[in-house]
Amino acid sequence: MTTVAALDSALDSFPKLLVRNATKFGNRPAYREKEFGIWQSWTWAEAREEVEALALGFLDLGMKQGDHVAIAGRNRPYFYWAMLAAQYVGAVPVPVYQDAVAEEMAYVLDHCSAKYAVVEDQEQVDKILDVQDDLPNLKQVLYVDRRGMRKYDHTTLHAYDSVQEAGRVKRDEFQPELDRRYAAATPDDTCVMLYTSGTTGRPKGVVMSSYNMLKTAKNSAEFDKLSERDSILAYLPMAWVGDFIFSMAQACWTGFTVNCPESAETMQHDLREIGPTYFFAPPRFFEGLLTSVMIRMEDAGKIKRRMFHKYLEHAKRVGPDLLDGKPVSFGDKLKYQIGKYLVYGPLLNTLGLSKMRVGYTAGEAIGPEIFEFYRSLGINLKQLYGQTEACVYITQQPDGEVRADTVGVPSPDVEVRISDNGEVFYRSPGVFQSYYKNPESTADTKDSEGWVATGDAGFFEKDSGHLRIIDRAKDVGKMADGSMFAPKYVENKLKFFPNILEAVVFGAGRDECTAFINIDLTAVGNWAERNNIAYASYQELAGHPQVLDTIQKHLEEVNASVAQDEMLFGCQVHRFLVLHKELDADDGELTRTRKVRRKIIEEKFDVLLTGLYDGSDSVFVETEVTYEDGRKGSISATLAIRNAAVQARKILEAA
Repeated sequence: MTTVAALDSALDSFPKLLVRNATKFGNRPAYREKEFGIWQSWTWAEAREEVEALALGFLDLGMKQGDHVAIAGRNRPYFYWAMLAAQYVGAVPVPVYQDAVAEEMAYVLDHCSAKYAVVEDQEQVDKILDVQDDLPNLKQVLYVDRRGMRKYDHTTLHAYDSVQEAGRVKRDEFQPELDRRYAAATPDDTCVMLYTSGTTGRPKGVVMSSYNMLKTAKNSAEFDKLSERDSILAYLPMAWVGDFIFSMAQACWTGFTVNCPESAETMQHDLREIGPTYFFAPPRFFEGLLTSVMIRMEDAGKIKRRMFHKYLEHAKRVGPDLLDGKPVSFGDKLKYQIGKYLVYGPLLNTLGLSKMRVGYTAGEAIGPEIFEFYRSLGINLKQLYGQTEACVYITQQPDGEVRADTVGVPSPDVEVRISDNGEVFYRSPGVFQSYYKNPESTADTKDSEGWVATGDAGFFEKDSGHLRIIDRAKDVGKMADGSMFAPKYVENKLKFFPNILEAVVFGAGRDECTAFINIDLTAVGNWAERNNIAYASYQELAGHPQVLDTIQKHLEEVNASVAQDEMLFGCQVHRFLVLHKELDADDGELTRTRKVRRKIIEEKFDVLLTGLYDGSDSVFVETEVTYEDGRKGSISATLAIRNAAVQARKILEAA
């Protein structure tokens, strides 16, 4: 399929957009980074110079068109420039999760036959050196942070800035070749390869063309009226498609500013300092933010607490209508403005969301109460539904049509259909080219007409045309009595409670459902402190009788809600336990994007699952864990198993 005509020829590659931005928005801030507590800034003109110097340095190192360049580090301008520089010379950037252990990094670098790597610091270099014998194709490694690197063998190691300097020195020699490669770029060239999270197996390399990304960036930017005046906080993992579309594709297309926080620990503080106008975060972020607000209000004085709840109730009643432009009485508007002055405004400033014009959440369902809280404060928070293979966007919510229980309508130029078994399929300009070195999976996922199987089950509402997602299609099964089993539907309801960080529900082929629960240590720990309950570890707090009582109440509340749905009535949770450890990506229980690896958990904790179904009151378990420094250890515990009340099915007799 010819794609060239679909994009302006002057804007059909990332380097061309960089040149456009340096010309059109030359003095506007393109990138900011906070380091050592100080914000540094680069204009688009300065960013172009940094990128071109690095691209010339890449040519000096011998980088060829089609070479794969691994990128590993936290969100920093240097890595966005490295991706642009790789594209400049016709190479393909391959971002890698910075917290990946050496073996995970080795798999990606070996699978894509990476010849170059650009990493952040000594830690990332050490990971590569630990597995370099398994990486025969890797030729050169660049590092940004020089600290600790002085005594390393620099035969194949290079400081990032020294490569740039070499490029500047040899500009006359390599500029003609750089110009040739710049001009030779086409929209069908691969602009990035992104690895999936590996929920069901080894991660797959998703090959994306410049057309895929830039057409999607153009459509999504026009949908939300994004421009060079907007700004974002780049804190999502650089290996995730969301960061690439927001911090690379949309940023280059619109010319807006990309702000990089100093660290994950300072992200919330940096968010307050920047006050982005455009912001994406998973539901867990918004849930955690609300939890911290409510915890602080519990510690506030009586008058302040009463005022907060009074105006918050009013905001919930009229705030969403004001946001959607619906009619609201003068008295209600006046009271809302007073609340904005006294409560909402200061709160939004504290959260760093006072300037947010467009906000999105995706990845999991978000609790209606949480969603309502942010929108009632005047934040235009919306939901989208997407995948790596779609350059994120499949559906999104238009302004004025925002609801907590749907994921919106098809994004511009995206077609969506529902198969006979309820699985969601789509095709769009953003559909990936292929899975690298995996034609079988490519054929299984994308058919000859370009339709992609999402693996999710859902349906379109007849009245609104909005899509609702039920669960992963592979996870939707049958209970022993033939009724529908949709675990994520129940898990999402459970995670709406601030005390519950993660939930895994079981029940396929069985008579009843059971669940593993992870508590949220921040929320439950704060409750323990307020109630003078001493605890020495996560494990001790998770097994506290009062904590188990609270989780049981949450489960029974969810059961009452699930019982209202005739189709999912059988998904009520009969028995549960609170795990003795948090599910962890380092232990293989979650993906790097914190998605549950259901089969691995089921196999790893089979003794716990047996206890849930054999009527035991408790069960002993010993589990291997991975510490932050990579060492292995084990923890053991005797976990209490609780029963949760379920609702009886109501039999309706014909009148």
